[in-house]
Amino acid sequence: MRIAVADVGTNSTRLLIADVDDGRVTAELERRTKVTRLGAGVDKDGTLREDAMERVYATLSEYHELVGDADTAVAVLTSAVRDAANGQEFAETVRDRYGFEPHVLAGEEEARLTFLGATSERDPENPTPTLVVDIGGGSTELVIGKGREMSFYVSTQAGVVRQTERHLHNDPPDESELDELAGDVRQILRAGVPERERTAVKHGIAVAGTATSLAAIAQHLEPYDPERVHSYILDAPERDRILSELASVPLEERKQTPGLDPSRAPTIVAGVAILAEVMGLFGLERIEVSEHDILRGAALEFGA
Repeated sequence: MRIAVADVGTNSTRLLIADVDDGRVTAELERRTKVTRLGAGVDKDGTLREDAMERVYATLSEYHELVGDADTAVAVLTSAVRDAANGQEFAETVRDRYGFEPHVLAGEEEARLTFLGATSERDPENPTPTLVVDIGGGSTELVIGKGREMSFYVSTQAGVVRQTERHLHNDPPDESELDELAGDVRQILRAGVPERERTAVKHGIAVAGTATSLAAIAQHLEPYDPERVHSYILDAPERDRILSELASVPLEERKQTPGLDPSRAPTIVAGVAILAEVMGLFGLERIEVSEHDILRGAALEFGA
């Protein structure tokens, strides 16, 4: 079965066209990403802004042209849409205008599909308690499980767009802003994850734009190479070095960072700071970066 999945997130809109057979992704035919910042202003105003929706619509129009002979096309809509007063109206436009059947995911469903995507090629009998972390624009999903079955999840209100808008007002950000952001995220994460879950985790997998950007920056990848990003092991000292470098320069200079998509430059500092707090909470000195995320999980779920 050929399936097209659009992931309409708070910070980016992505597309995966894949063939799925017998519970496995047998081929990825198309993968696209565009930073659209749908969630800009949602934390403050509670609604999706017209300019933000138009950016997503323009991107979905491009993606619609690529769907071709896919058997089905779905859109998974996450934090910004479920938090916004006009989210349902937006979802209906996605279906009626662009042909993607919308699924506004509750936090648990988002977590389950993320974990499914990240662990889809791992041994289902692996007993290692594993954390999958998905840092998004409006929220960060933390999912814990063994094999391919999740046992705990929490969707926290810590996201790269949300925390950037709340805390980072200078360019480059000053030390007090970074400290406030880290403290805010630390409090959110501690409130969301019981101590027993924190101490059980023995391995971590990080998915989505912040993590893949870090792997690309660490390897100075130009152009981006998903094969070198996938399974990259990022350790805490390297993460902290990159965070220090990114936070010490103004936005226009940050955009020139080798390996970083310039459209992610406005929010990458918050993203790395969130990842640092997640790794600290779970006592992880290193984390595996994965290209397999909610897009793959949704392809497996809706392409069955």
